[in-house]
Amino acid sequence: SILTPRQTITKSGEPAEIVTKGRHDPCVGIRAVPVGEAMMACVILDHILLHRGQIGENRGKIG
Repeated sequence: SILTPRQTITKSGEPAEIVTKGRHDPCVGIRAVPVGEAMMACVILDHILLHRGQIGENRGKIG
């Protein structure tokens, strides 16, 4: 893979360059929330459908 130097600063505030190897996603924290919400929605809907399948009733609408 091509290594691209990035601009950063040191702990003392001086400009520096950094080169990282491998796959690094700088916005993993931003992407984690929607992924977690989507996973939770799938789990909840799955349990609603399992419950509906066991009870055999159709009470209201999903969604």
